[in-house]
Amino acid sequence: MKNNIKDMPLMEPVDDNIVLFHPHIPENAINMVGQTLRTRWIGQGPKVDEFERQFGKKFAEGRTSVAVGSGTDALHLSYILADIKAGDEVIAPVFTCSATNIPLLYERAVVKFADVQPGTLNMDPEHVKQLVNNKTKAIVCVHYGGLPCDMKELGEIAATWGIPIIEDAAHALGATYNGRSIGSISEFTMFSFQAIKHITTGDGGMLVLKDETLKEKSHRIRWFGIDRIAKQMGYWDNDITEVGYKYQMNDVAAAMGLAALEEFDQISELRKMLFKKYAELLRGVSGVQFVGDGYTDREHAAWLCTIIVDNRFDLQVKLREHQIESNQVHYRNDRYTIFGGRRDDLPNMDAVEDKYLVLPLHTKMNVAHVEKVCDVIRSGW
Repeated sequence: MKNNIKDMPLMEPVDDNIVLFHPHIPENAINMVGQTLRTRWIGQGPKVDEFERQFGKKFAEGRTSVAVGSGTDALHLSYILADIKAGDEVIAPVFTCSATNIPLLYERAVVKFADVQPGTLNMDPEHVKQLVNNKTKAIVCVHYGGLPCDMKELGEIAATWGIPIIEDAAHALGATYNGRSIGSISEFTMFSFQAIKHITTGDGGMLVLKDETLKEKSHRIRWFGIDRIAKQMGYWDNDITEVGYKYQMNDVAAAMGLAALEEFDQISELRKMLFKKYAELLRGVSGVQFVGDGYTDREHAAWLCTIIVDNRFDLQVKLREHQIESNQVHYRNDRYTIFGGRRDDLPNMDAVEDKYLVLPLHTKMNVAHVEKVCDVIRSGW
């Protein structure tokens, strides 16, 4: 009998194992990367430009898209462009990958954690209303698992206080809200292409900008503060006036991204089909709450499949005994010392922090795999 999580190391994708995550690498990505390695450009070059153009057209209504080395880079860049400075308060989700909130510490901002919304694990707009004040500089939201947040409610709060919304859409590529693509709504939207996201560039990210006038500054900040085009053309005045970073994407990564865009629709269709099958098979099962199902005003991107159950660890053990990997994946950020310790005003997070469990969902799976997982859950634990 397994007594703790240390008894359940990462599962290998062999035999009949159903692993929690698996990267999706298109066959054409291998060809495109090979072709790129034979060209002059393996750093930031024409493929990065093309990836930005195609991505913005497909997911962001043609908005300016800025390719960077990671989703974390994109978030930090958005915080800089939003002019978040030391001492500014930023309302952010307590339940997310720590990468959402760590870049706020780079800017020495004060992170005000918003509670989760019961049933979605997204940011609760009612708690945001309690937190917002004249010191608030921005609202950062995460679309947990791929389910869009209540953007109408959050947008109304932001408009009232005259502050931007920064969307962490690392989970939400292909999601929609009231018929609009996530990526075409707020002032800033970040996407992640880390290894196990919908599409991957090995690692990478994209920042989508509503304000096109920020494009040139974003390009400088992602490249040491240097006007890269002017430098290459020989008319840069050899001065740096802004602190910049090495945040640019390279053409090798962009080649993978371009190949993935070619088959994104098929990737998305499969993931959403598997997600709906989970929801169907687990609907009405005693003791199981399925997260993110049943919405008609928004479309789930199906990156994570999460349930809320009592005795979560016992279920995790039983799944592992049937060669099924599961885990919690994300954790409340106020458990980490860097954020100042546990908060006492997050009752919804308190209620579920030991009860949520992420089930396998990726493109190496089929309906039979989902049926096996659900059969084990329905048999009890």
